[in-house]
Amino acid sequence: MTKRRALVIGGSVGGLFAANLLRSVAWDAVVFERNADELSGRGAGISTHPQLHDVMRRLGIAFDDSMGISVDTVVFIDHDGQIYDQRDTVRVMSSWGRVYRSLRDKLPSENYRRGMSLTRVEQDADGVTAIFADGSRERGDLLIGADGGRSTVRELFLSDAHPVYAGYVAWRAMLDENQIPPAIHAEIFERYTYCLPPGELFLAYPVPGRNNETEPGKRAYNIVWYRPTHPDKLADFCTDASGKSHGTTIAPPLIRPDVIAWAKAQARALVAPQVAWIFEHDPRPFFQPIFDMDTPQIVFGRVALLGDAAFTVRPHPGAGTTKAAVDAAYLADAVSEHGVDAGLQRYQRVQGAFGSGLVAQGRRDGSYITDQHKPREQRRNPDLTWGVDDLMRDHETRSEAVLRLFNASRRMAE
Repeated sequence: MTKRRALVIGGSVGGLFAANLLRSVAWDAVVFERNADELSGRGAGISTHPQLHDVMRRLGIAFDDSMGISVDTVVFIDHDGQIYDQRDTVRVMSSWGRVYRSLRDKLPSENYRRGMSLTRVEQDADGVTAIFADGSRERGDLLIGADGGRSTVRELFLSDAHPVYAGYVAWRAMLDENQIPPAIHAEIFERYTYCLPPGELFLAYPVPGRNNETEPGKRAYNIVWYRPTHPDKLADFCTDASGKSHGTTIAPPLIRPDVIAWAKAQARALVAPQVAWIFEHDPRPFFQPIFDMDTPQIVFGRVALLGDAAFTVRPHPGAGTTKAAVDAAYLADAVSEHGVDAGLQRYQRVQGAFGSGLVAQGRRDGSYITDQHKPREQRRNPDLTWGVDDLMRDHETRSEAVLRLFNASRRMAE
């Protein structure tokens, strides 16, 4: 009996989850990645949730100490570097690179093709065909768009649906553990750290090192700094040194030196000196504009969107990688148990609800920063600084919120 075949567009973690999970239910699955070079991540620390752990274990990847770093303390540090609040927590912080490598290593090399840029999709009653920029054509029973927030697959079917800028950016930095002065390391490295400049949110935490190491001495410290940024300022940030505008996003190597110097000066002025030192000593911190999009449809005949290609969720729930894993697991089970057509309809109903719920959660979590552009009387929270208790409540209940959305979506299949 010939195996059913899936064409997976996008070779990041979402595509790798999809390919590996479909292979686990006796499908053939081939990944097509547009980049010719091996993917790599920079400064991409991630939170993890129990649902992610479960999917990894299902694939035979033990979510053990080598997958992440356990953090048991949260500290709040003021502008002068004094810890003014401390709480217990239970978090496992990992990195995009660590998850990517574990998934990539499971997929045979012949099932992962680089330098394949999708241009068109054709469907008929018997299957789906992907047409690539080099003129090649690939035939399958199912095509999965797992090609990120700027998805080509989504654009082919929902040309009017685009992620919307949320009004703020996340500055990111990462420094190797062995580059951090001993006094700063002893005070914050093993902790999840918050700084709360007015109207902003600065957080930092340990992650696996640049080569995915979790051994002490080889790890890294990751910074994410959410800052309200007017669209005009974002446009300036996204203009390179030659004067070329890149719209609302820019590749990190193209960020102008004066923009980076400005960001480092802002860190010195606004956040605790311990974390400002780390931010300053990353040679090239970069920024990520924050977008979101609640997609009206994620299945189109024999084509399904997955992960960030399906829904663009703000980072606050810390569930981007978890969502990709859960999407892929449900999709694999649905088409295996119910066939392609009926399985995809179940996927639309269940994972559509899950994705939409996560978008709404991200908007609630990020509303404080978005509202900084509004007159104070129009803000949902008129305060100029975060309430520590409210912030900790969000911090501690992230996994519970993801679980609630997960369970609610599953009930839709009953």
